[in-house]
Amino acid sequence: MTSARTADPVSVGSRAPEFALRDQNNQLVELEALRDDRRVVLVFFPLAFTGNCEGELGMIRDRLPEFDSQSHVTVAISVGPPPTHKVWSVAQAFLFPILSDFWPHGEIARQYGVFDEHRGYSLRGTFVVDRDGTVLYAHASEPGAPRDDSVWDEALRVAAS
Repeated sequence: MTSARTADPVSVGSRAPEFALRDQNNQLVELEALRDDRRVVLVFFPLAFTGNCEGELGMIRDRLPEFDSQSHVTVAISVGPPPTHKVWSVAQAFLFPILSDFWPHGEIARQYGVFDEHRGYSLRGTFVVDRDGTVLYAHASEPGAPRDDSVWDEALRVAAS
């Protein structure tokens, strides 16, 4: 079975879809509030407790000063529920927000064009949102493919500029 995205990913220059999602501590996190202070790096990932996702989020953890700075903040988003994200974040020492796109299931991933309808979870999407809500960077990896290092480098370059 092949993967099918809900739609094409949001594009650079477009308005970022707003959201209000619960983090691993069950706190409500709103994109609008995040971007009041700085740019926002959105990192969509398929599922907690999986190899590639653990590696990618572990890299964010290990390089947190690059992903959470005066110019930008990073949040990760998955369809898993907050309690699952809590257990995983504690076990992996993830100190950044891991947001739950659990219900309605995958709705925010759909709005960003990175939801895999056949598998029921998001693809690896990386977006940078400016303080005014404009998408400055957009990338969606192919199903099953981890993000290339160049995606991280370009997203951080755009976020910091």
